[in-house]
Amino acid sequence: MDSAGQDINLNSPNKGLLSDSMTDVPVDTGVAARTPATEGLTEAEEEELRAELTKVEEEIVTLRQVLAAKERHCGELKRRLGLSTLGGLKQNLSRSWHDVQVSNAYKKTQETLSQAGQKTSAALSTVGSAISRKLGDMRNSATFKSFEDRVGTIKSKVVGDRENGSDNLPSSAGSGDKPLSDPAPF
Repeated sequence: MDSAGQDINLNSPNKGLLSDSMTDVPVDTGVAARTPATEGLTEAEEEELRAELTKVEEEIVTLRQVLAAKERHCGELKRRLGLSTLGGLKQNLSRSWHDVQVSNAYKKTQETLSQAGQKTSAALSTVGSAISRKLGDMRNSATFKSFEDRVGTIKSKVVGDRENGSDNLPSSAGSGDKPLSDPAPF
């Protein structure tokens, strides 16, 4: 059995098999041009390095197979436990948000925005006080007093008779003492 189809996980005969999407790209050592670094090596040293390179590449392939098997096993366990991708995503987002909140950049930004909010609140409070003061000054002015007196006079003419108990609203012609019928609802 070759190393690509070898069973890596001893607990299951199928867990170590690679899918078709996981393939290794070997390095073509025969065509590689000689670099100045290899010119100083003897043929024995170069052969030893090439053997070590081949061994490391084989280990990489094996580790990829093991990782793929572990990922499949992890997915199977999550499926059997009823853990969904959405739940994992929510957990990752919560963890990421927590990490952001404890970061120095977030703390500095939060502090700066808090100070800006306090200054804005103080400025708006000052503006509100100034407007209240100006309205109070305006209400005490002669022009406003004259306007207030005119409105009061008009109000007493319109509403004044109602307050005395008589309702002198004009009635519809020819209705006499009959009460007005309520119009039908919409």
